[in-house]
Amino acid sequence: MHPGRTLVLATRNRDKVAEMSRLFADLPIDELLCALDFPELQEVVEDGGTLAENAFLKARSVAHATGRMSIADDTGRFVDALEGAPGIYAARYAGEGCSYEDNCRKLLRELENVPPPRTARFMTAMVFVDPAGRAGNDGSAVEHQVEGVLEGEILQEMRGGGGFGYDPLFLVIGQGRTLAEMAIEEKNRISHRARAAAAMHSFLKEYLAGERSSGRSGSS
Repeated sequence: MHPGRTLVLATRNRDKVAEMSRLFADLPIDELLCALDFPELQEVVEDGGTLAENAFLKARSVAHATGRMSIADDTGRFVDALEGAPGIYAARYAGEGCSYEDNCRKLLRELENVPPPRTARFMTAMVFVDPAGRAGNDGSAVEHQVEGVLEGEILQEMRGGGGFGYDPLFLVIGQGRTLAEMAIEEKNRISHRARAAAAMHSFLKEYLAGERSSGRSGSS
């Protein structure tokens, strides 16, 4: 397995891997891997102050440890009535090792006395790091950042059996349904991560085409 045409998703979240695999299925790469394929990788301490900072921490760590192109994202849920909370701490809102349901139930408790509409948004920062850099440059890493935003509101109870995370509570503006009530194909067209991934897909399609035409595709 050579690094040149391998893309590593810097996550151990299998739900996210499945979602991203669909979104990047048509890219000209040999393999799409994730952190689970590299048991020796250490957990990255996500101590950045923003979504983008956390995403860069993960992508840089995985890219330089594996020698392969890496993509990482960080997603936050920002609720206006809670002054932006849980924000960048959305994945561990109910504490370390908490479940998706734990997080949802804590959010419902925090909003118990807040009448609808409880406006909120999902935001995803997604970054790409190529540790080898673009062919012909000075050898420094290539980095690129995009983001996606999805506006909605928080319901008073969970609805739908699909998706993951806060999807059952998030009513999408103009849809009348939560993300958890949508088929995965529909969610992948409109979600915050899908919007970030679409922007990243456009960048990668051009970037990888340039790498291919330059002749840098790796060797076994």
